[in-house]
Amino acid sequence: MFVDFLRHNKIVAGILAFLRIYIGYQWLTSGFGKITSGGFDASGFMQGAIAGAGGENSTVQSWWAAFLETIALPNAEIFSFLVMWGEVLVGAALILGIFTNFAALMGITMNFAFLFSGTVSTNALMVVMTIFLLVAGYNAGRFGLDRWVIPFLKNHNPRRKRKDSEVAAA
Repeated sequence: MFVDFLRHNKIVAGILAFLRIYIGYQWLTSGFGKITSGGFDASGFMQGAIAGAGGENSTVQSWWAAFLETIALPNAEIFSFLVMWGEVLVGAALILGIFTNFAALMGITMNFAFLFSGTVSTNALMVVMTIFLLVAGYNAGRFGLDRWVIPFLKNHNPRRKRKDSEVAAA
């Protein structure tokens, strides 16, 4: 019942738009700050997270530290680029309300990566708010570009047209 309320109520769509724009602004400003700072390097952050995995009171799970040490840290340049531009693109998409569900999914993925790395900050709050956007589905982007983009894509899907023509031929 609550999920149906989130997915179909127009008043909730307005509240979700406000929430979506707020989260988008947070992502956009964070990513823009990294891009304009003259070179963002995530390797220090990753090394700190790896160091947080040792000892009795570790803040990072060992499996995540192993991922960071063997995959992310050797490719820190790529991950730095993905974080900077991922934050900007997720923020812009959420603010504009275009591909809202995908942007929210990518945002929550980044938030979980930061949380797994031992960062608390606003990430946990952003995860909770983003869950509402994901559960709401299309309604989260109703007052955004998704209002026109999603129906356009549904009507111009080549697989759907092929399936419709196969049904008509049968």
